[in-house]
Amino acid sequence: MTIARLSAVSTLLRSITARTATATALAALVAGSVTAQTVTDTVMPEAGLSIPSDAQILGNANSNVYRPSATVNGEIITATDVEQRIALVRIANNGQLPDEEIQRVRLQVFSQLIDETLQIQEAKASKIEIEAADIDREFARIAAQLRQSPEQFTQFLAANGASARAMKRQIEADQAWQSLLARNIDPFTNVSTEEVSSMRERLEAQRGTQEYRIGEIYLAATPDTIQAVAENARRILQALGDGSGNFQDLARRYSNASTASVGGDLGWIRLNQLPTSLAEAAQSMQPGQLAGPIEVPGGVSILYLIDQRSVLTADPRDAVLSLKQISLAFAPGVTPTQATELASTFTTRTRSIAGCGQAEEVAAALGADVLSRDQISMRDLPPPLQALLTELQVGQVTPPFGSREQGVSVLVLCGRDLPEQAALPSTEDIAERLRQDRVNRRAQRYLRDLRRDAVIDYN
Repeated sequence: MTIARLSAVSTLLRSITARTATATALAALVAGSVTAQTVTDTVMPEAGLSIPSDAQILGNANSNVYRPSATVNGEIITATDVEQRIALVRIANNGQLPDEEIQRVRLQVFSQLIDETLQIQEAKASKIEIEAADIDREFARIAAQLRQSPEQFTQFLAANGASARAMKRQIEADQAWQSLLARNIDPFTNVSTEEVSSMRERLEAQRGTQEYRIGEIYLAATPDTIQAVAENARRILQALGDGSGNFQDLARRYSNASTASVGGDLGWIRLNQLPTSLAEAAQSMQPGQLAGPIEVPGGVSILYLIDQRSVLTADPRDAVLSLKQISLAFAPGVTPTQATELASTFTTRTRSIAGCGQAEEVAAALGADVLSRDQISMRDLPPPLQALLTELQVGQVTPPFGSREQGVSVLVLCGRDLPEQAALPSTEDIAERLRQDRVNRRAQRYLRDLRRDAVIDYN
């Protein structure tokens, strides 16, 4: 039920209806297999349907096109509601929403608004009232995290084509849904000790196996269109390679997989959960690398290896670091020649640092700034820096990195706490994860039932 939210605004607003993404081996096992999107041309007896593979449309194919408003069980969703929510999506994409994507986003928004209306209606039918004060409090909390007052946040939304009303409606729907789940599903969802024991055994059996966190942009194709689709995939790869595109944004825009709404993130998976062609590509990749276009059943895919790990095994990249960053900012208008000279001097001087105790002295001589940070998870750093810091000894310095716009920096490694052998999650953690997964599945069925019973009149 989520689509892209506000971006700087986005990161905060995703918390309203965020999909819970877990990075544990436990979650991967509980969630089951995640595979790349595939297309089939066979009938569907397993779904209780009988659809011929050569089905022909006999009626008017335009009868189900998007209409600008709808009445859901007597409650109207207007074209204005849709357009204001689209404005939130546009803000989430840094003001960019290509014309060719508008129709797809409009359909997603319309579907989301219908779901939210059903959730609010169901809460009211269950005598659950969402107080206006609670909605205003959440709206103010979001505004405060953006360092704005509620009034300023309201003006910001309006200036970008959205509205406080659209935002508050979203908040109301989320609070209504959470209240419904807390009353009707949470109290009646339990996990047996046998299930927990079985999960512990499965986790122990998985110890040491490799898992990969993968992003995928899947582009559907037919035999007639495969060449054109592959060429489109190469253009997307080029945009990712030259830095003009963001993987998560491009996945939301172009991927035909169900993971598009979460930026193409497949989560933590094992290679046997992927089609053979994707598994072979992922096995030879390093974190941060892209691969594609790769032919898969029904189309082509672009892969992005976000991270990899060994299940329940200590990994050097799980280390917690103490760092000092020495940064030299370039003055506005600096020429490429001047930037190169400054970077060269900076490199020579910082290379001579022998231990963190000399960082301030060298920085002062260069006119650079020093930032000291403890408790930095190595996995939170960009993959190239992870690789460098894994090989460094305490007191050593990374090679310089930066740009003409941001200046040049180095990191001095002041301390590194290596991880111990990973332990199995506690019985309580396993039970709670199993319970939450069961709650999520029941919540999905609950919403499907609401949709099935709804009377929706598209105007």
